[in-house]
Amino acid sequence: MRQFLVAITKEDDFFIARCPELNVTSQGKTLEEAKKSIKEAIELYIESFGTEDLPQQVSKPYLTLVEVAHV
Repeated sequence: MRQFLVAITKEDDFFIARCPELNVTSQGKTLEEAKKSIKEAIELYIESFGTEDLPQQVSKPYLTLVEVAHV
């Protein structure tokens, strides 16, 4: 069992799920659909390419907001 970092954002009518470690993206109409879809996409990636070339540890995410004037 292994964990992968996934970021999910709401874009228009869809939730877009991205796994930066594998460069895999998926979507869903709901948050749950997006989570299920990205999990399936990750599993398909691993079936196709394996995990030998991946780093052994998940990178820690750092999220922040940046304020930009005049936008």
